[in-house]
Amino acid sequence: MTTSPAGPPEEPLVPAVPVAPGGDHETQEVAGLAARLRDHRLGSRLTLEVAAARVGLSPAYLSRLETGRRQPSLPVLLGLARAYGTSVSGLLGETFTEPDPVVRGGAIEPGRAGGWGYRRAGAPGRAMQALRVHVPPGVQDAVVRVHPGEEWLYVLQGRLKLTLGERVHLLEEGDSAHFDSLTPHCIAADSSSGVELLFMHTLLQSPGGELCLGGGPAAPHH
Repeated sequence: MTTSPAGPPEEPLVPAVPVAPGGDHETQEVAGLAARLRDHRLGSRLTLEVAAARVGLSPAYLSRLETGRRQPSLPVLLGLARAYGTSVSGLLGETFTEPDPVVRGGAIEPGRAGGWGYRRAGAPGRAMQALRVHVPPGVQDAVVRVHPGEEWLYVLQGRLKLTLGERVHLLEEGDSAHFDSLTPHCIAADSSSGVELLFMHTLLQSPGGELCLGGGPAAPHH
């Protein structure tokens, strides 16, 4: 007697909540979860078989999740979120309010370490981040940075020394620069009072990277 190979194991999941007579099944679980699971899979252009294999489930079990006959555990939700390129919050249908597009001005307080000062100039959580930066005067052991992304800066006050590769540029008030962050670069003040910048960056494929602002402390990530 022969047996066919076993398929992917079914992940032990939280059983579906029994439906009371006359009750609404949708109110017994996360509202709309089953439909969102299916919509995200279809939006990712994955078949049941391919999506299930990525998460280590059987296609039959994933089908039960998409029809509301089973409720997924948190590990399964995490796996599905990764497979579909979304978040657990997205699968659960949680919504977030848009950040305020207006950022009010204010003084830049110098940092305790090295005197570098930062003030957020854009909304948090965006792919492009904007800061107002004060670079302190004096000789600095600026670290040369290289990382994926782009940077743009605009000199508000003072004079800036910008090193890009082998070239050194002196930027006056009103000057700006836009460059590929894969170009070795460092920033330093070239005026006795320091320099104030408007600075924008995208750290592409480098979520743990540092801001390229010389030897001062890294600016806060938002």
